[in-house]
Order: sequence, then structure tokens, then C-alpha cells
Amino acid sequence: MATSEQEFNQQVIGEFRANEGRVGGQFEGAPVLLLHHTGAKSGARRVSPLMYQTVGDSYAVFASNAGQATHPAWYHNLLAHPSTSIEVGPATIDVSARVADEEERASIWDRQKQRYPGFADYEAGTTRQIPVVLLEPTTPTG
Repeated sequence: MATSEQEFNQQVIGEFRANEGRVGGQFEGAPVLLLHHTGAKSGARRVSPLMYQTVGDSYAVFASNAGQATHPAWYHNLLAHPSTSIEVGPATIDVSARVADEEERASIWDRQKQRYPGFADYEAGTTRQIPVVLLEPTTPTG
């Protein structure tokens, strides 16, 4: 199954880059970014397409892992290597990742569930609290 997930991600990444950040399928019309991350153990460079929400100048991403019992690998990778970059539309932005504190998380997570009810389904499918990660630009944008 990992291969099909990798193939799916590669297809989304290719479509994203060919269309300045726009993708179709299940992500059509949704805000999607490409998160670059470094393997916590392997040191391998990886790219993951993720839905996001803007929060001020930052980008919130959600470690839902489709409601599975464990956090996604990219979450662990960001904890180990928080300095990274993202692709948003045609731009590449250097960011620093941090887990939102409980107060920040509450409003961001509620807004995400309202906008995209699938996230509420993910939450219902697991006993863990789904982390919200803020990707904060480290270089001026604009």
C-alpha cells in the first residue's frame, strides 16, 4: 500500500508543479502546499502534498494521517528538522515548523473541520489528538 500512496503523492506533486499549485481530484479547489521535509532517522529528503489553512503570515497543516492511530511520518520529520521549505503556488518559502499550542490549535482545527468536514471524520476515527503544525516563514514574503 505504501507504493500506491507514494504514486498518488507523486501524481499530485506533478500536477501541482505543472499548474502553479492547482490540483484536481479530491483536492480540487482546496488549498494545497508541498511540504519539504527530511527523514528523522534516514535523513532522506521528501515532499508531501498537504491541505493547509493560512493563519496570518503562516500556514497551518494537519497531522491527520487520514484518521489512523499514528501521526504521519512528515510530522515526526518536522519535529526532528523544523527548518524546511514549502511550495505554495509557484513560490518556494523557507519556513520553521512548530506545533500549535492548545489555544492556537482549538480555533484553527475547528475552522478546518467546518471548511472540510473530512477532517472531522479523521478526528472521529482516532483516539489521538490530531496535531496542528504552524509553518512560519523565516524570510520576508512579498
